[in-house]
Amino acid sequence: MVFRSFMEIALEEARAAGARGEVPVGAVVVSPAGLVVARAGNRTRELCDPTAHAEVLAIRAACAAAGSERLGGHDLYVTLEPCPMCAAAISAARIGRLYYGAADPKSGGVAVGARVFAHPQCHHVPEVYDGIGAAEAEGLLKGFFAAKR
Repeated sequence: MVFRSFMEIALEEARAAGARGEVPVGAVVVSPAGLVVARAGNRTRELCDPTAHAEVLAIRAACAAAGSERLGGHDLYVTLEPCPMCAAAISAARIGRLYYGAADPKSGGVAVGARVFAHPQCHHVPEVYDGIGAAEAEGLLKGFFAAKR
């Protein structure tokens, strides 16, 4: 089987989020058959909801489409290292593989900070692949925050 990245779709969602004035983070859930079942960008400001991160929105939509709270075998592509809240949601949804772009040394919950998947109380640990599309994802974030200053 040949690896196919869906990070470009996540980056499209991140660009759209940035255009809406949201922090430019995008996420895509891909089924075991290789089909995009959900995609989302951050909507915390639009929805006045601190949990409306791209990952959470994409997971909610994928679970609704699957008719299940579990997404075993599914892949999640996200442009930024998930925060602790999103990492916990990824674990709870039983996502099979997590691919993320830019590292988040300030608020990450996977490789830095809380390291949710390394915690003994974490019931499910996905395979994790980092650095996919990292340069573009980081560029979107840096450009967004530079424009705010």
